[in-house]
Order: sequence, then structure tokens, then C-alpha cells
Amino acid sequence: FFGISPREASVMDPQQRLLLTASWEALERAGIDPATLRGEQAGVFVGSSDQGYGAAAAAAPDRVEGHMLTGGSGAVLSGRIAYTLGFEGPAVTIDTMCSSSLVALHLAVQALRQDECGIALAAGATVMATPRNFVEFSRQRGLAPDGRCKPFAAGADGTGWGEGVGVLMLERLSDARRLGHPVLAVVRGSAVNQDGASNGLTAPNGPSQERVIRAALANARLTPDLVDVVEAHGTGTTLGDPIEAQALLATYGQGRDAQTPLWLGSVKSNIGHLQASSGVAGVIKMVLAMRHGILPKLLHLDEPTSHVDWSSGAVELLTENRDWPETGRPRRAGVSSFGGSGTNAHIVLEQAPASEPETEPDPEDAPETSSVPAALPVFAPGATLPFVFSGRGADGLAAQAARLTAFAGASENAVRPRDLAWSLAATRAAFENRAVALGTDHTDLTRAAVALTSGAGDPALVTGAFDVAPDGVVFVFPGQGAQWVGMGRELWEVSPVFAASMVACGEALAPFVGWSLEDVVRSGGGLVDVDVVQPVSWAVMVSLAAVWRAVGVVPSVVVGHSQGEIAAAVVAGGLSLEDGARVVALRSRAIRAIAGRGGMVSVSLPLAEVEELLAGWVGRIDVAAVNGPGSVVVAGDADALDELVARCEL
Repeated sequence: FFGISPREASVMDPQQRLLLTASWEALERAGIDPATLRGEQAGVFVGSSDQGYGAAAAAAPDRVEGHMLTGGSGAVLSGRIAYTLGFEGPAVTIDTMCSSSLVALHLAVQALRQDECGIALAAGATVMATPRNFVEFSRQRGLAPDGRCKPFAAGADGTGWGEGVGVLMLERLSDARRLGHPVLAVVRGSAVNQDGASNGLTAPNGPSQERVIRAALANARLTPDLVDVVEAHGTGTTLGDPIEAQALLATYGQGRDAQTPLWLGSVKSNIGHLQASSGVAGVIKMVLAMRHGILPKLLHLDEPTSHVDWSSGAVELLTENRDWPETGRPRRAGVSSFGGSGTNAHIVLEQAPASEPETEPDPEDAPETSSVPAALPVFAPGATLPFVFSGRGADGLAAQAARLTAFAGASENAVRPRDLAWSLAATRAAFENRAVALGTDHTDLTRAAVALTSGAGDPALVTGAFDVAPDGVVFVFPGQGAQWVGMGRELWEVSPVFAASMVACGEALAPFVGWSLEDVVRSGGGLVDVDVVQPVSWAVMVSLAAVWRAVGVVPSVVVGHSQGEIAAAVVAGGLSLEDGARVVALRSRAIRAIAGRGGMVSVSLPLAEVEELLAGWVGRIDVAAVNGPGSVVVAGDADALDELVARCEL
């Protein structure tokens, strides 16, 4: 899938493999085709601590020599993502032990704010390739005998390891809104600091934790009482948990109403201590909690630890699931992560703002092709939709079809078919093996997907293998002659995007013509007149381009033949819609005015043979255009052209 040879993949740290997969999924979930970011200033910030895979791979066979250095290097965790996806912004691997991924998130936010990159991936990865951490923490008596984390509990007896990878996709809020990407939450503020010379290299330091919390709140321009919950570091140790709880009581617990305490939880009670990736796991938990309006309870909590003076501030443990009510302001959460290296991080998250009304598209993102609003649906409800599948190889295509079948079945009532069709066409990478199924609902999609998976045929399913063009799509606009009676009529009915563009074209043409664009398209009348057919064809071409753009097919190049050049110029942004309408209307009117003074004939012969043929009509017929190696247009007197046609038909 990623173009990595089996030999190299066999000695790649599993963290590299999982990060590649999760990064791809994070981008697609954000509605971004990863291929569109190649060559962009995109950043990668990965938090991870060495888990000894490189040393374990030392026993690998000789045939993989040369790949072991990059396969086991922590630096390559971020570099591999940037290289594979073609990112050209900063790519950094951070190792501060347990706080690594939250520090990575902080650095990603800083890079976005400083315009070092336009989009960033912040990730954490932990795969324990060796038992080293189990051995070391067992010797320190830091592991729970039953393997369960019991944060802030009286029965806390050590941490319990977990493994996992998490990836967050970040961009500036203004960019996300402009580009139509879903916003799950906002990073309101963040801070990182160090314990310094404290009570031990790996021992938590309460005053330092207080300082990093206050710094994050200051960065967020918030007071502590405006934060509802904190996702704690909460490892379940008898040393660390009381220190962290007292720091939270001294910061968030002061000056707030006892009726609205700070709620405290930790995802480590659910999935264990993910070490370097624990911070990003806490962020994901809080984002989900915000979106669902539920504060998940702490597990394995018999009673609060007696080593904390819980009466010293308004902080309460989440002993049960609680509703997270709307209060007239955004929901907010803090997330803490403290590293054994002494590096601390705290993030303040805020509920995603309500969507703003759609604005006019940015000229750099969409040239002046039409005045179609960005939010307008491509297809009307009930219209026949294209569901696009693609995969690397036939097996990859079948696997994607199987996943879509499961997804459609699980979310039938939640996802509109037209939204699903748009996402498949516009926000997913297009691979070599493809299929398109036509249908109106989830039932049609499921039937086609099952047929694709099983290899059975389906009349609504088209499959094939194609070369993926690295240079993008070319829109080609034809000249007169490509039209037919009824063109655009059905699309006007089923596609709001096409209809809106045609209305805009009709309004732009109105000052220069004496007929209605909609009437001509619906009736088919008048298409024999050059001053009607050319403006109508222009409007249809411009509107078809608007439909393609709306489903994510954006041209890298446009080219037009004859009057198709006018539509191409509008789609490329070289002409405004109004100027394009004026040019095509006045040009076709001029052609009609000179009608009857000659003619044109297309001759299906090479240029040299045509020139030889015209020797008998010197001064009466000339070469007007060379359309191709075997297609030449000649022009001249009508009588002479009739003679030429008769000669050619002999």
C-alpha cells in the first residue's frame, strides 16, 4: 500500500507501520485525500520512547541488512510519515517519556501558529517490542500486580502498561472552515515546562505541575473556573497520583463554586498506561466526551485515596458517568501528561464552535468559474448517485468494498447516501483498481459492494484498472458540433450545483441575447442557430465543470477547441463569468451576421493531400484549420465547396 518492499517492512518498527496507517486514516477522516498534500508544507510531530525494537531486530537475517538502521530508528517515526506522504514541513520525533505525545501536540500547535506549516499531524506511538519496561518497573515495584491502573483510588498499587497509536490532524480554525473540513474540537491553549532540580529525576514535582497548568490557562486566556474537567495523567501510583491531585486542587480547585466542581478522570483506568502515547489517548477521549456530552467515569475506583486532602478545593472524581450539560459557553477540558524525564505538558481543549454561514470561496481555491455556493448539494435527494470504490490491486478493491458494506449497514440512519457518495469521490485517494456503482440509497450501495467482493456481476457496477495520473486531471472543452437536443435537461433537474450554475450563466447571457437559456435547454428549440447553440454549449460546459469541482475533481489543466476555448478560459479563471458570456454571445452573433458568404468543410485527409487536392480551386478554397493528422477544415465559396465535396465523394 505504501510502496515499501517486504524485505524492508520485515524489519520496520511496528510503531512506524501503525503510524503510517493511522496517519492516512486521520487525513481521510478529515476529508483530505493524502495525495493532495504531497509537496505541501505539512508537519509531522510524533511522541515516542524507544521500546528496543532496533536491538531486537539485530538478530534479523542477513538479507535485510541495510534496512535495520532506518527500520528501528526513533527519528524515522516522523520522517517515515513525511517521506511516504511527501510532506515538506517540519518532521520531528519527541521523546520526553510519558509526556511525549502531548509535547508533540504542543509543538504542532506552535508550528501552525508560527506558520511553519499549514497542516500538521500530532501523534503518539507505543508498541512494547521487548519486556524491558516490565522488568525495570517491576524492580521498582511500580507495576500493579493485577495489571490494572487505579487512578486516585485508595487501592492504587501501581500502573499497568498498555500499547497503542493515536494521530491527531491539526490545522488553523480559519483554514478548516474555509476548506470545509470537520472541526471536532479546538486547542485553546497549551504549555510545556520542566521539573528542573527537584526531589528526584523521575519523581513528579507538584509546583512544576501547577506552573504548567497556569501557563496553559494563560495561553488559552481563560480562568480555571471556565474549564469543566481534567483528563489527568493519573497512572495509579501511590507517589504520582497524590502529587498530581494536589496540584489540580491548588489550580483548578480554587475560586470555583462547589456546585460546579472540576471533574477528574483518567483514560488509563480504561486502556492502561500507553506511556509515550498516553497524552494523545487522553485528548481523543476528551474530544469524544465533548461531542457526546458525557463525562466517562473512572474505573477500578474503590474509594478516593486518603493521601489527598480532597476538601482543599472543588475537585471531584468521576465515580459515575455524568452528563456534560450545555451551559451557554463551550465545553472545555484540560489534559495533563507528565514525563519521567521531568518534562510536563498541559493542553486546554474547547468544544468546536458552531458552523458559520458559508462564505464566498477563496479565489485561490476556486477560480471565478461560477457563483455556486460551496454548501449546495451536488445531487438532489433521490437522485442516482455514483459510489466510487478504489484500492491497490483487486484484493484491496474487494477489501474496501467489504468495509463499505459494513459501514453502510452500521450507519444507515446516520449518513445520507449523497454525503457518502461525495466523500468517496472527493475525499479519498484514487488507486489503480476502481469500481463505480450507481444507486440511490444504502441498499444499492450494499448490493454493489457485495457483488464486487464476491466477484459476481451487477448491471449497476463498472470496474476497471487505470494508471494513476500524477499530474492530475485535464478538462477538454469541445467546439460546436458536440451538442444534442436535450443536453443538460435531466442534469438541471437532479443536480442543484448544475442548476445554480446554469441560472448564473443565463443571467450573464441575458444582456446579449433575446432568448431564455432555461427555455432552450428544456425545449431543445433553437439549437440549429449558431447564435443560440454556441452560448448554450458554453453554459453547459461551464456548469459541467462546476459539477466536477463540487465532487472534488479539480483540473490541473484546461484546454478548449474553437468556441470551447471561451469555456476553458472561464473555468481557469482567465475570464469572469460575465466576460465569458459577453464574448461567446457577441462572437456567435458576428458569425451569424456573416453567414451565407461562404462555408466550411471538414476533410478527413492529411494536410499534404488536402493541399494537393485544392490545386483545382486556387483562390476559391483555402485551408482554414488543421484539427489533427487526418482532419483538415477548408473554407471558401459555397459553389466551390460543393464541387470539392462531390470530388471527395467519388
